[in-house]
Formats: sequence, structure tokens, C-alpha cells
Amino acid sequence: MSHRNARLTAFGRRLLIARVCSGRPVAHVAAEMGISRATAHKWLRRWRTEGEAGLADRSSRPLRTPHRTPAETEADACRLRTDRKLGPARIGPVLGLPASTVHRILTRHRLNRLSWLDRPTGTVIRRYERDRPGELIHVDVKKLGRIPDGGGHKVLGRQAGRITRNNMGFDYVHSAVDDHSRLAYSEIHGDEKAATCAAFLRRAAAFFTAHGIDRIERVLTDNAWPYRKSFAWRDALADLGATGKLTRAYRPQTNGKVERFNRTLLDEWAYLRPYTSNTERTAALADFLHAYNHHRCHTALGGHPPISRVNNPAGQYT
Repeated sequence: MSHRNARLTAFGRRLLIARVCSGRPVAHVAAEMGISRATAHKWLRRWRTEGEAGLADRSSRPLRTPHRTPAETEADACRLRTDRKLGPARIGPVLGLPASTVHRILTRHRLNRLSWLDRPTGTVIRRYERDRPGELIHVDVKKLGRIPDGGGHKVLGRQAGRITRNNMGFDYVHSAVDDHSRLAYSEIHGDEKAATCAAFLRRAAAFFTAHGIDRIERVLTDNAWPYRKSFAWRDALADLGATGKLTRAYRPQTNGKVERFNRTLLDEWAYLRPYTSNTERTAALADFLHAYNHHRCHTALGGHPPISRVNNPAGQYT
């Protein structure tokens, strides 16, 4: 891909060839297009040798790298990383390599972050992302203690908060996150019964439709009873034309995108500041969701908010 300051894009190269083929001198065409004669002759030579394909971008990677670390040594570095969880500073002396070289090897094999490894087995955790919005929706419920009027322990202190929180009960935050765009929708309810979960799914589907996701193909949940056994959940899936999928037992990582959203939900909404009542915290949810979907930078999306993927800028997905 051409860099942003490139004088010639693929279209510009074709224009260069067309002008030269019209009989004009190469030097004159090069001057008009702001490039050197050597560059103009290079693209002309490629076109004459390879045709239209010769005008495409090429990788700048060299054909040979004679000084690259041998494959056997790289394999040893990877083995020490996965088996013993050693870092570059400790692997280097073992293999007789600089720590910087070891770091480049680990980066090349996507082993430079221990968070990308399953600690007990050393297996690389495979990150995945669906190709289009609506292909997979992650659904989960987060249980939160209700806040008494006047505030809980964060406002009154731990001792006084203990007295006021008795018999307050819990809120159940139902959330749905689109796998491709990370667009999120949440509601607060007093339970997580089958009828509540099914009604939430229908409203979540309406939210996604209103934001450009016309169809939900699959819905991924944990193995809670309302998702496994209830007819209400099955009927909701059938009405949407979606397929229900369950995570593997005791593997919440499978539903990781909504689990990570739950953590953000706690950090940036539920525990963001001391609330003086449960109503105040509930009212703040709508503002958090708008900021998350429309303004909050998401590292997995290149620093863009989730709505940028739903609106399909510049044909990002098809």
C-alpha cells in the first residue's frame, strides 16, 4: 500500500504510462507529476516487462535476509518462552543472543506478551473477530449490589455502609456486544429469569437494527439455565432467525468480548464515582453507553469507537 505522502498511487502510475504512450517525453511527464526521471523510467520499465500487474504496490521486504537468526535458534527461543515463561533478558544469555534480538524473535512469533499465552500450558491464545456486524452477538449478565438511598460504604464509610445495605438486593445488568464492531447494549433488571432474558434479547436486536445491524445470525451465551433450557429464549432466537450457541463449561474466555465489556462497565460506570442512590447509578447507564459506542476509543478497533464499524466507513466490510 502506498504511504500517505507518495507521489504516485496505482492510478498515478497508469496516468504516467498513458501520457508517455501518447508520445510525450518521459522527462516532461516526470516533471509534471513531481517525480524524478529515474522513477518514471522505473515504472515504465516495469509496465513494459510485466504489463498492468507491474504497476501494483510491492512489499519492501528484501528477497533474502542472510543475517537473520537461524530457524533452530528461533525455535529454541520460542520453546523457552512457552515452557518456562522466560523474558528476553533471560533467554538471551542462554542462547548467546542480545536481548533485543530475542525480543524481535518473540514479537515475530507473537510471543512477546505473556498475556497472549495460556499460563499453565504455554499455548498461544487465539484472538478472533467475526467478519461482519451481526454475525455473532455475545450476551451475558452482571450482578451488582443495589445502592441504598443516601449512598453505600463509598459515601458513608465502610461501617455505616454495612448497616444501610442490608436487604437491598441486587441489580442484574444484561448486556449484548456485537463481535465485529463491539457495539454494546445494556439494560438493568431485577432478575435473570428466562422471560427477562428473552425480552432483553428482542430489545437488543431492535437496538442493533436501529444502528445498522439488520440481522443477528448467532448469539453466544454461557450455560445458565435460561439460555439452555427455557422455551422463551428459544422462541426469541427463532423470531430473530438466529442460532443459539453456548460456551464450553467453565470457560468464560470463550465469551471474552462481553466479559471484557463487563469489566469496562464496572470501571467506567458502576464504580466510576460514589453514587448516593441506586436511581442515580441507573440513570448514568445511558450516558455511559452512548459514550462507549460513539466516542470511546477502542484499542481493538485502531482507536476508533464501535459505531465507526457499523457505519461502514470507506467500505470497511462487505
